[in-house]
Amino acid sequence: MNRPPHVPSNMPDPTNNMSEGWHCLHLYFSVDQGALNQLDEGQRATGREELAAILNPDADGAPTRIQTCVVSGHKADLGLMILDPNPLVIDSVQQSIRSCAIGSALRPTYSFVSITEISEYVPTVEQYAEKLKLDGTEPSDPAFEAKLNAYSQRLPAMNKQRMYPDFPPFPVFSFYPMNKIRHPSANWFMEPFSVRSELMAEHATSGIKFAGRVSQLITASTGFDDWEWGVTLWSRAPEHIKEIVYTMRFDQASAKYAEFGPFYLSYIVSPEDAIKHLQL
Repeated sequence: MNRPPHVPSNMPDPTNNMSEGWHCLHLYFSVDQGALNQLDEGQRATGREELAAILNPDADGAPTRIQTCVVSGHKADLGLMILDPNPLVIDSVQQSIRSCAIGSALRPTYSFVSITEISEYVPTVEQYAEKLKLDGTEPSDPAFEAKLNAYSQRLPAMNKQRMYPDFPPFPVFSFYPMNKIRHPSANWFMEPFSVRSELMAEHATSGIKFAGRVSQLITASTGFDDWEWGVTLWSRAPEHIKEIVYTMRFDQASAKYAEFGPFYLSYIVSPEDAIKHLQL
């Protein structure tokens, strides 16, 4: 569920806010069954109530965006994606989980710290006009003006979604970190911007084919975490995740220059359903 941006009154002044965009945290937990077994039913009942309140996106003081999911595989059981202008608001979720009555049974297994951004490879209206010319569309051609106007109308909404994203109404959630390679024979950062931009345009074209089935958000983590970007995918069905990742790996930007971290596939549920599913 989405709510308008805010900073809760009980948090410090938002001096940690960026000039634009939001902080982002992907956070994963595993259930420690031994620790859970040591809690009596009263503690577990209290902990369930506390955890549901902490993860409630509509609660007073909740982050601007928070989404809960249950994770497939052994790497984690519970997954969260949290965004807010203030990183301390995001961190308060983690600290509240740690200190709640059931917190000892939820062991953090992975986290990824990043920020929203507009990629340098997203063309401005002026750059898009130059691309149309390079592709052979003359400014005198009515199609030139039509395409340019359509792009200029789409761009503000697309950039807003990149910086201040809404969660799409899709049930499947996948996250993975990635780098661009610095190998002597394939160093992304030694390529001219024009080459990198062309390769990323090809990559984007592959992704557009999945519109309506998959929604993607790229967050930047250079200087924030061990990887340079985080890729979040939401999809209508699990097979779409496999299909888009497989398809886009054949693009040169991925096939030659990309390095991928661990993949976390999960399914979006309400906090209450997550608690029930995990048998807490």
